[in-house]
Amino acid sequence: MHSYPDARSVIAAHAPDEPVILNRPHAAKRAARFFIEKFPGKVLYAVKANPSPDLIGILWNAGIEHYDVASIAEVRLVRENLPDAQLCFMHPIKTRRAIAEAYHQHGCKTFSLDTLEELEKIVEACRDPQTGEPAADLRLCVRLRVSSEFSELSLAAKFGCDLLEAPALLQTARQHCDWLGVCFHVGSQAMSPFAFVQAMDRARAAIAEASVVIDMIDVGGGFPSIYPGMEPPPLEDYFQIIHQHFEALPIAYNAELWCEPGRALCAEYSSLIVQVEKRRGDELYINDGAYGALYDAAHVNWKFPVRALEDDLRDPLMDFAFYGPTCDDADYMAGPFPLPSDIQAGDYIEVGMLGAYGAAMKTGFNGFGNAEQFIVEDEPMASLFDGSRSRPEADNVVNLR
Repeated sequence: MHSYPDARSVIAAHAPDEPVILNRPHAAKRAARFFIEKFPGKVLYAVKANPSPDLIGILWNAGIEHYDVASIAEVRLVRENLPDAQLCFMHPIKTRRAIAEAYHQHGCKTFSLDTLEELEKIVEACRDPQTGEPAADLRLCVRLRVSSEFSELSLAAKFGCDLLEAPALLQTARQHCDWLGVCFHVGSQAMSPFAFVQAMDRARAAIAEASVVIDMIDVGGGFPSIYPGMEPPPLEDYFQIIHQHFEALPIAYNAELWCEPGRALCAEYSSLIVQVEKRRGDELYINDGAYGALYDAAHVNWKFPVRALEDDLRDPLMDFAFYGPTCDDADYMAGPFPLPSDIQAGDYIEVGMLGAYGAAMKTGFNGFGNAEQFIVEDEPMASLFDGSRSRPEADNVVNLR
């Protein structure tokens, strides 16, 4: 993959008339090192956020050894690219065939579940095919349903057992595994560390009622990145409050603490160059959109940072909406996206912070979807990891000691 100093250099060299994805390996490596060095436990990469083999390799080389996989396709992808990675199948609903392949062919021992039905599937699928004996090395994680009230995107409706169901499920799961964990997910882009306080309080209640030995607490994902209008506290605040509440849980003395960042590890990895194909008042028709890397901008009205890449645009900023390239009216992004008011057809725009759920969501609908990729060496349009976001210990709002 060819490397350039920045987006303008790519335009000067190629004058692209299709979208271009710009990757920043140094940003992904820096994010991985930040989590490894500062999070007080084990870090798993949530592959669904961006399954790029190049990115997975960058994270592995930076020290990420555990991978949260949510489908048998992700299991195969990571195993093919990283033969020594630890795979954790954290989707709570899986087919028997997917469980069996993950366990018997790919060495995956860790599975999440939120029902007795799923527990039975895992136990049966992992039996020795010759003797019928149950697996003796299963590592099971019971997923709790927790609140998403502090997060921009909820993950509270689909998965997780409630507090009435959790104790019995924990007791039954304990009988079938070598190692038992509790996991949850506070929702995507959690804007307050206190999201994890509520979740860990629910974990405490479930564990106390079950009275079983717990070997691991997995606080899931939800760690935020920076977007327009979404300025989270420093991640150190999240790590500190998680560690304090983990230490107070009724769990084994040697229990592990896990997290599953997706967005926070890869958002800064990529940006996107698009070209304006038409202007209609305060609406810009661009060559990527709702069926491409800008899925979130259209479907959940996500505010991505933008900047014009033309040197001759001088007018003050005004707010624009975008239309994507397909024939569908739903290919629309309301924004607002602030850009110079003299922008016009033919001009280029860089859309930032698209490493998470950007390239991963692209489709080929209507014949659109091609995007060449290049490496660039400049900084992402915003960063949690460049040293500018840490708060002095004396001013730490979550310091409860």
